[in-house]
Amino acid sequence: MQAQHQSSGEPKATTLQDQATRSARHLMAIRIVGTALFDYQVRKSADARIRLECLATMAHQLGDLSEKETAVVAQLLARPTSTGACV
Repeated sequence: MQAQHQSSGEPKATTLQDQATRSARHLMAIRIVGTALFDYQVRKSADARIRLECLATMAHQLGDLSEKETAVVAQLLARPTSTGACV
C-alpha cells in the first residue's frame, strides 16, 4: 500500500513536533548564550565578550533568540565593565 501525498501550494499545519523542536532549540540557545553571559560577567575578558557577542548574534540570526532576548544581551554589553575588586 502506498501513501498518497498532496502537493499543493497551500500552507501546511504546524505539527506539535515542529513546535517541540523549536522550543528545544530555543532552550538550548538560551542555555548556551546564558553560559557565555555568565562567563563574561565573571571573567570580564575580551575573549569572553567576543564569544558572547558571536553566540548571541548567531542564535538571533538563526531565529533561536528573540529580539527581546538579544536586546538584553546588548544592554549588558553596553554597560562599562569594572575590573576592580568587589566593594
